[in-house]
Amino acid sequence: MPWTRDQVAARAAKELREGMYVNLGIGIPTLVPNFIPEGMKMQLQSENGMLGMGPFPYEGDEDANVINAGKQTITELKTTSYFSSADSFAMIRGGHIDVSILGALQVAQNGDLANWAIPGKIVKGMGGAMDLVAGVRRVIVVMEHVSKDGPKLLRSCGLPLTGSRVVDMVITDLGVFEIDKLGSSGMNLIGLADGVTLDEVTSKTEASFDIRLGANS
Repeated sequence: MPWTRDQVAARAAKELREGMYVNLGIGIPTLVPNFIPEGMKMQLQSENGMLGMGPFPYEGDEDANVINAGKQTITELKTTSYFSSADSFAMIRGGHIDVSILGALQVAQNGDLANWAIPGKIVKGMGGAMDLVAGVRRVIVVMEHVSKDGPKLLRSCGLPLTGSRVVDMVITDLGVFEIDKLGSSGMNLIGLADGVTLDEVTSKTEASFDIRLGANS
């Protein structure tokens, strides 16, 4: 069976390490804090001006003034600090964020990312994604493997790009892919969801990829 959204988030949490500064996008990435091991110290940053995000609050404990970039209520920690959006983006553009975990509409086999616009549809704007993929040290995409229009892992993106050769890892409901975005080895399948077969992944993936199952999966 494919992974659930929670299982995808849990797999992404395994990529985080002690002391990291991490930015989380909207959607599945917002579930990641719920799977960070107890006792592991790191700082979750939100581009709306918050450093030190806690998990989602229990019902009845919400504070409408404490929200992430996706306008979801979250919790504070003892280490939480607040600042302007300008300072937040200075952190991002200055290369001070270790990892960005975000969603995608399409990812190409060379690491190109499209996640902000669909031609013909009204969007509010590109948000902070372009700054994030350009300024952070590592980009991890979490998403469903296919959409109603077909595969989302492609030979090349057909939608407007958020960034060129920026994605380091893709975690979908079917498996885990590493991307050598600046080298020659391209996209590599390193892990499968429990019960998912290689044939299923291959049939639902347009991108070319090598099979390296068990390699850091």
